[in-house]
Amino acid sequence: MTEICIRDCHALVPNEQGGLGVARHQDILIQDNRIAALRPTGEPLASGVTVVEGQRMLALPGLINTHAHVASVLFRGLAEDVSLERWFNDFIWPLETHLTPEDVYWGAQLGLIEMIEAGVTTVADHSVFMDEVARAVEAAGTRARLGWSAFSSGGYAALAETAAFAERWKGGAGGRISTCMAPFSPYTCDDGLLRACVGHATRLGVGIHLHAAEEMNQTLASVSRRDRTPIQVLQDMGVLSVPTLIAHGCGLLPQDVELLARHRAHVGIAHAPKQALKLALGVAPLRALRKSGVPVGLATGTASGNTLELFESLRLMAMLQKHDALDPEVLPIPEALDIATRGSASALGLGTELGVLAPGALADIVLVDTRGTHWHPQHDLTAGLVYGARASDVHTVLVNGRVLLRDRQLLTLDKERVLAEVVGRMERLARRVPESRPRRYKP
Repeated sequence: MTEICIRDCHALVPNEQGGLGVARHQDILIQDNRIAALRPTGEPLASGVTVVEGQRMLALPGLINTHAHVASVLFRGLAEDVSLERWFNDFIWPLETHLTPEDVYWGAQLGLIEMIEAGVTTVADHSVFMDEVARAVEAAGTRARLGWSAFSSGGYAALAETAAFAERWKGGAGGRISTCMAPFSPYTCDDGLLRACVGHATRLGVGIHLHAAEEMNQTLASVSRRDRTPIQVLQDMGVLSVPTLIAHGCGLLPQDVELLARHRAHVGIAHAPKQALKLALGVAPLRALRKSGVPVGLATGTASGNTLELFESLRLMAMLQKHDALDPEVLPIPEALDIATRGSASALGLGTELGVLAPGALADIVLVDTRGTHWHPQHDLTAGLVYGARASDVHTVLVNGRVLLRDRQLLTLDKERVLAEVVGRMERLARRVPESRPRRYKP
């Protein structure tokens, strides 16, 4: 049995009020891949326990990125300051036609390195060539929910391949990889394909991850064309009857929130505030969703948001909701932290396993160094997390009880080789021929 003690750290833990607070000077005991105990520091340790020093560190649950296209970091900087329609039609979909499986493998490693260094231990990825992403996750030592994007333009044969991937990698990497069906969206998948996805998901015992109601124009176009909102389409096709993760949701109407609330036991929203701001998608109704009991998790997107850092997304989320409500008291610090931890785990259906430092939870733990000047004076460490923390503060990262990053040094992937591989592909991957795009975005 592997035993580790993170000694004398401060820890972000559930408090008696049901929120989150900081317990100071704690030892976190890990046995194999789970947290065995949290206790005040100072008690003697059994022989053979590996000690990770936690002085002046704040321990928090490994962060969960509930929606990203990880390998799309390869296109970072190539589609800037454009509308959503141009972003798809003139840039991203033409650029993706050049991707090879090997490109995706190295791009996924680059994104995973960025996330490990930023304290992100789990990602829900919705992309192509997903076997390569799975192999990258396996090598990185992180955790992932993976789905191979499906489009009606690819037909049912392509959908069968995405289902085969879901079956092939379900429970992969020693249980660190889970899978899902991943129809891209209601505007790229017809009703028949959505129903077929539900059939595959039910047969395989997996969920569905897709984009829906990303912005209000999509919702209004759906109502005009089909007399139904995108969320109502999902309901009618049976998508909401299986565990479903919906990316973005900036175009949700009040009736959509009510509909999602009826399925809140297994439906969640992945909220990417930086992407929403940059692409002018609008403001997701987080307050209404939370009030209705719909799980909301934090996300980044990728090429559209430029970074995979959740600390940045966390503070943007909190401030955007305050700005939208014209009320600085909405989405206070405890609620923002709840979304970033327990909310993100619940959105993935993993609320008892991840997103919390508690006995029995999986040992995905991040130590944040609070010695930086931007953390001082330390009146409130939770305020520091929401409004001041940086990716560069992440000192140590554990996933499944295994140390992946120690003192900012990566212990799994070869960072220098990954960077060299990506740089060598830049010129080819930057070429785009808009006429070559495999599909066209239209709300």
